[in-house]
Amino acid sequence: MTDTTDRTDTSGRAAELAARYPALHAPQYWAWGRYDAQFSTALPPDELVTNIHLVGFTDGLVVLCRDSRDHWFLPGGTRESGESVDSCLARELREEAGARLLGTPAWLGAHRCVTDNPEPYRPWQPHPEKAWLWGWADVAVDSAPTNPEDGEQVVEVRAVEPAEAQRLLLGGHEDWWGELVGLAVELRRRATG
Repeated sequence: MTDTTDRTDTSGRAAELAARYPALHAPQYWAWGRYDAQFSTALPPDELVTNIHLVGFTDGLVVLCRDSRDHWFLPGGTRESGESVDSCLARELREEAGARLLGTPAWLGAHRCVTDNPEPYRPWQPHPEKAWLWGWADVAVDSAPTNPEDGEQVVEVRAVEPAEAQRLLLGGHEDWWGELVGLAVELRRRATG
């Protein structure tokens, strides 16, 4: 995993971000996978990362995908056996958004998850603990999504203002998705000055 986070980030900065983005940092239960999840700006060990997602920016707009169920989401997905974080991110961007990275991703943090399911989602994944890694990067949307048969079937890719991205994501997700976009916008602004 290419780490571009500021390793000098103190607990004070983490506490400040948690106070400004309370829904994102609140303990959660993801019923679909029976996961207890907790977001942190501290990055997990590489071996725990099973899912990678990106707030992709193109000309300051946020890239969103809409699937055949009319569900808006940020591009990303499940890491394959033996796949690096960077390779997974590149593959998922192409599959879901028809996009490619224009630079190194900056990692926002991760949801650390623990499940009481008796088996891992995929046999090669860590169990019962895993992590969903979240980042931001500038991207170019330069082709159609490849839509592999075993993935989400994307019917639309749209670049929208951050506030519109937050609104569209809240249509099918918990409040923390909007805060995740807000955090990405803030950290991108700090990084690009």
